[in-house]
Amino acid sequence: MHESNDIRRLNLFERYLTLWVGLCMLAGLAIGKLLPGAVDALRRLEFGGGSQINAPIAVLIWLMIYPMMLKVDFASVLGVGKRPRGLIITCLVNWLVKPFSMALLGYVFFKHLFLPWIGAELADQYVAGVIILAAAPCTAMVFVWSYLTRGDAAYTLVQVSVNDLLMLALFAPIVTFLVRGASALTVPFMVLVYAVVFFIVVPLVAGAVTRRTLIRRRGLAWFENSFLLRFHPVAVSALLATLVLIFAFQADNITKRFFHVVLIAVPILIQVYFNASLVYGLMKLLRVPHSIAAPGALIGASNFFELAVATAIALYGPDSGAALATVVGVLVEVPVMLSVCAFCNRTRGWFDSASAEGCPQPAPGCCANWRAFACEAAERAGRA
Repeated sequence: MHESNDIRRLNLFERYLTLWVGLCMLAGLAIGKLLPGAVDALRRLEFGGGSQINAPIAVLIWLMIYPMMLKVDFASVLGVGKRPRGLIITCLVNWLVKPFSMALLGYVFFKHLFLPWIGAELADQYVAGVIILAAAPCTAMVFVWSYLTRGDAAYTLVQVSVNDLLMLALFAPIVTFLVRGASALTVPFMVLVYAVVFFIVVPLVAGAVTRRTLIRRRGLAWFENSFLLRFHPVAVSALLATLVLIFAFQADNITKRFFHVVLIAVPILIQVYFNASLVYGLMKLLRVPHSIAAPGALIGASNFFELAVATAIALYGPDSGAALATVVGVLVEVPVMLSVCAFCNRTRGWFDSASAEGCPQPAPGCCANWRAFACEAAERAGRA
């Protein structure tokens, strides 16, 4: 049988996302310093008096999230009972470990270890920011990470769908509870509810209705291969524009507190590697196939930074320390997650499926028995 390394690569934008983020940061800083009046006018634009939801950023983030929600097939959730272990592990870590471990790390680093350099007021802001970041599991980039690790695409979709549903109920209460417990800040709960409704419920419903309607009329192939592709440039452009605007709002904070950016990255990095290792180890212990374990580890470690940034801005303002902390999450996300992908790819041999059904996408090195399963799949295809 012909063997292929099946090397998978990111496209140009995804491969250099850290570079684009850096360029947007510089552009935003320049705009913030050179055009302070215009930036201040944009900062004051809100959806309704007292909502604290910045209108320009809200529109841009909605343009990013809506295309992601178009990919979510909630009908696939109904079949999750066939292979529940991977999903249970991911959900438990995402909602019972990740936000609480991040709150602990934020409290230790910002309220104690880094306190002499940042001060009590900013310590509270940074704690709130990293909690908001950790309480929002990733939904979009997980598809990229899953692809790079030869993950089970259908199961990854189920994981994302379930996380989106859980976010509706758990995101606001967890953020409120942890921020109040780990910092001296108050959380305006209704503002948090507005953020959940605007940034999760609205695009989720719009995406589900659009997906259902267009697939019924034009078919799944047209929807995935034509309609979805049209939104990719929109989502990318909205992401870059959002970053420029955020860094323009944060210009004074960043230029005066660049050292703080480095400090904020420390607990975020520890938390990412801790949660990825925890999920991956539990998957190995419970004999979950690598095609599920790898994307599970990645979704357990990465963050829905678009939602986190929007929520931090809605709660504490675009020039707050909380918003800055979520932006640091954007800066470290891509290189860190690529390193996790590389580790998962190098350790495929650790996983040993017991049957071909346990290895639905046999690929070189995906488990100890991949050759046998690949031959069996080829024989089945030949008989068909």
